[in-house]
Amino acid sequence: MERITGASTRRNDTWLYVGLFCWISVGFTIGRDDYWGAYFRSLLALAVLWSPVLAVTWVREGSGEGRFAGRNRTAWLGCFLGYLPLLLIVSGALINPDRMIWPVVFTGGLCIATLECVLVAESRYFGRWYQVKWVRKLSLEKAVLVSITGLALLLGAMAVSSLDNPVYHSGKQLLIGFEIHIFKVLNRFPTFLSYSLQLLIMYLAGYFFFYINSRWLVPRILKERGILYYLLCSAALVGIFYPFWGQLLANLPLSKVLGGVFSANPFVSENAFGGILVLAISLPVLLAIQWAKQNSLIASLKHEKSQAELDLLKQQLNPHFFFNTLNNLYALSLQRSEHTSESILQLSELMRYVIYKAKEPLVTMEDEVKYLRDYLQLQKIRLKRNLDLQFEEEIEDGTILIAPLLLIVFVENAFKHGVENAESDAFLSISLKADRHSVRFTCENSFEPAPDAHTGIGLTNLRKRLALLYPAKHRVTTSAGSGVFVATLEIDLL
Repeated sequence: MERITGASTRRNDTWLYVGLFCWISVGFTIGRDDYWGAYFRSLLALAVLWSPVLAVTWVREGSGEGRFAGRNRTAWLGCFLGYLPLLLIVSGALINPDRMIWPVVFTGGLCIATLECVLVAESRYFGRWYQVKWVRKLSLEKAVLVSITGLALLLGAMAVSSLDNPVYHSGKQLLIGFEIHIFKVLNRFPTFLSYSLQLLIMYLAGYFFFYINSRWLVPRILKERGILYYLLCSAALVGIFYPFWGQLLANLPLSKVLGGVFSANPFVSENAFGGILVLAISLPVLLAIQWAKQNSLIASLKHEKSQAELDLLKQQLNPHFFFNTLNNLYALSLQRSEHTSESILQLSELMRYVIYKAKEPLVTMEDEVKYLRDYLQLQKIRLKRNLDLQFEEEIEDGTILIAPLLLIVFVENAFKHGVENAESDAFLSISLKADRHSVRFTCENSFEPAPDAHTGIGLTNLRKRLALLYPAKHRVTTSAGSGVFVATLEIDLL
């Protein structure tokens, strides 16, 4: 199932459609004297007629689900396969083609359909392409090199296509026209290769300064020595190398064909300005990439730290449970109770859950509830006094996922500090309500505070685990009064 990975409040797709409407309106202002009037009329027509598109997109992104999930699928089909083509057909039949609104509606419909196809393809197919190993390993330097190579080939084909065309080619100068003739390129393939290679050399002159900036000036000089030293080193770099690159480019045969775009004098200031411009343009991009890498590293370190703390808390929690349970079993064996074998079986089931299931980051609510019931059954067998035990559960779906061994802490605490210390009959009331959005767990038990009572590590570790697993998405409240202790845990799952 397709899901929107970004925050739903960003409404990325909606803003794309708003931007599309603005660009279409801009297109209809070209060549008009009342440009602002034409712009707002076009924008108003698009906003009114194509408002269902904006509404469907807005609601879809707010739901947090993909465009083909649940109700979003019905809305998508109705909007893009129902309303959109229907409006185009109706407007084509009823609106005079000479009126301005018809081309606005028609162009808007085609552009909306195209953009939606692009968004669908991006969410379904392009994401897999991003995961290809060589794509993820493609560095910025390699990406720029691939880009300028492709640009050189494109301009080489356009230059060959412009040859012998009087519009672009005079006796002394060739202008590269925006046209490509495949047969002309094939007939003059050696010329195409020569032009492409020389254009690539021209771009490599700028790539040289970009590469040095990316590999040395920004990560080493700017980061370690500061902005002043970076400016001085950048000036030194340009001063040392720009005359040599200027001389190389001036000697290229294509430079003369294009009308001498590079001066025969390699020391002219234009050549130096070109190197400085490459450094200045690439600096913000490189700084942004450095910042992103640093943030990614910090996030990774925080995740590793949180995982290490979580593992440590689990290691503290499990021995705590083993200690309590083995004490219970030892007490039964001393009494030669007939429930000893049954208790051992219950204990083996509990241990299996703790050893295997608790290692998983999430378990189903069904498994967690079964673990609680096994634990309660073991405690009922062990206790000497009567226990008024009530366990109410309202679970929407047993496959709801939750972190393991969270709920048991309250139950353990209820037995250790409440039920076991009671001088008379005790009670324990447990309530569990869970759906896809939240979990609410309440544990209420009889309570007689003892002078030497201590909290132990159970609740303390629970709060730490919750802070790591559900930051800002959980609430733990406890209260004690009139011989009753109440503990409540609420978790937001979304």
